[in-house]
Amino acid sequence: MSNDKTKDPGEIDPNEAIADAWAAALEEQKEGGRPGTRSGTEEIRRMSPEDFTGTKPEPVSEVNLNMVLDVPVTISMEIGRTKIPIRNLLQLNQGSVVELDRLAGEPLDVLVNGTLIAHGEVVVVNEKFGIRLTDVISPSERVRKLR
Repeated sequence: MSNDKTKDPGEIDPNEAIADAWAAALEEQKEGGRPGTRSGTEEIRRMSPEDFTGTKPEPVSEVNLNMVLDVPVTISMEIGRTKIPIRNLLQLNQGSVVELDRLAGEPLDVLVNGTLIAHGEVVVVNEKFGIRLTDVISPSERVRKLR
């Protein structure tokens, strides 16, 4: 494929620029230089823990949580669970009763993205169901349950 355009004398051919860059890199390598260094005399210095003594993480009280305040999460209330074989699942229809692993009157679980964060009881507010939190699980207890 030929190009019939005449080249402007001041225009740099991109292929020539790339070739020149490769030639310079190869020449630097022959002289003993390492990639990313300006000369072959620079040495890599090993870091020790003492090199970081002046640096401190930001205190927790100063962390800006505004970035995560608008992140959506899924909150769900669970009244109980059960395991049944697929055969029984396929036989369910309107009016079927499924027995759960909870007793009547036991508190519901409040889950955020599938993680238990509280227990509560059902309430009715303006003819809508709601939940009154009766026990909030501490962050340290949540971490303990993850292990």
